[in-house]
Amino acid sequence: MHPSSVSVFDPLPYRARRERIAARVDDGALLLHAGSLRTRSNDTEYRFRPDSDFHYLTGLAEPEAILLLRPGRDPACTLFVLPREPEAERWTGRRVGPEGAAEIYGADAAYPLAALDEQLPRLLDGVVALFTPFTRPPALEGALTRALAHLRRYNRQGKHAPITFHDARHLLGEDRIVKDAAALASLRRAIDASAEGHLSAMRATTPGMFEYELEARVEYEFRRRGSLPGYTTIVGAGANATILHYVENNAPLVAGELVLIDAGAERDNFTGDITRTFPVDGRFTSAQRDLYEIVLAANRAGIDEAAPGGSIDVIHEVCVRALAEGMRALKLCEGSVDEIVETGAYQRYYMHRTSHWLGADVHDAGLYCVSDHPRPLLPGFVFTIEPGLYIDADDEKAPAALRGHGVRIEDDILITEDGHEVLTAMVPKDIAALEAIVGLDHR
Repeated sequence: MHPSSVSVFDPLPYRARRERIAARVDDGALLLHAGSLRTRSNDTEYRFRPDSDFHYLTGLAEPEAILLLRPGRDPACTLFVLPREPEAERWTGRRVGPEGAAEIYGADAAYPLAALDEQLPRLLDGVVALFTPFTRPPALEGALTRALAHLRRYNRQGKHAPITFHDARHLLGEDRIVKDAAALASLRRAIDASAEGHLSAMRATTPGMFEYELEARVEYEFRRRGSLPGYTTIVGAGANATILHYVENNAPLVAGELVLIDAGAERDNFTGDITRTFPVDGRFTSAQRDLYEIVLAANRAGIDEAAPGGSIDVIHEVCVRALAEGMRALKLCEGSVDEIVETGAYQRYYMHRTSHWLGADVHDAGLYCVSDHPRPLLPGFVFTIEPGLYIDADDEKAPAALRGHGVRIEDDILITEDGHEVLTAMVPKDIAALEAIVGLDHR
């Protein structure tokens, strides 16, 4: 959140998250870094996007900022930020400064970054357990190393450095996996913007366009709703749809081919993730219809399994079986459905997992297994269900009419108290609905 938007910034959700984390940190401390600007080329930089864990606890989106959380101590929440500098801000944008970090973002204490070496030893003195990412940027690593050395050097004078270190990523991931009300509201806004991007691209599609034109349509809708792409948009036409993370987006759209769009908008540091596949000219061929119906059946079968107490492993197994049945029917694989599944023969055409957690990161934080068992789904979990089939253009084992086609259908699912909600239900995926909307702008 930028300081120019302070009128709409609500610090309460971030404070509530810090309080939840504080209960798990107990008498330890949590140390996080917001991240640094990254060079794009020469002296130009990418737009800054803060570390997801840091932003999750603060709402602050400024580079180099540092959070130190010390439950039960005074100050409990400390922020180190870039100072206010009018000349620097003229070139690179406004900063909140230490005063804004306290007044706007709710820090109990705030200092300029230059004070880190002076303040960190004092603030870490007596902390037994330190939670911090095991990979830290050089500036923070150096300051932490110096602070620990100082405290150990003066141990005889009563100074005490932390003696145990824990990975903060695991700590934060286990909180982030259950979406609180604010996270879910942001996620819904992101998914709504994502949906509008997909709908716009469907309406605009016509033979002769290029993949990048659909990318532009998608991302225009994101931006006009105050969002950014949550990841690099994939627009794969024809055989390009068989490349899972195809991002060149520079090929023409040809009548008679399918086009796959995998795109999600990010809002308030939460991202949607939607994939749809549809015919460039608005009509499925018979072979495309057969292939698409298999993936759609798998998508629906997986969604039907989404409920509290279930698991994404079971969802994956159900989707794989549905795909295997279809592969057998289309003569993509030989043998019984059980044989296709047990031997892994299906992996020739379906080589990825069906689901991943979704939230502040498109592949969000949180363990998939607990005590060596698939994690049971709980209300508040959000994840994708995205089965697909990918048949290379030169695959001589596949029927000729199916070669060079890739189909993926991806929805975002929220687990509720009594089942699930398909957050992406507003984006059509039935064949009749797709044929009704594709190319609508040109009719």
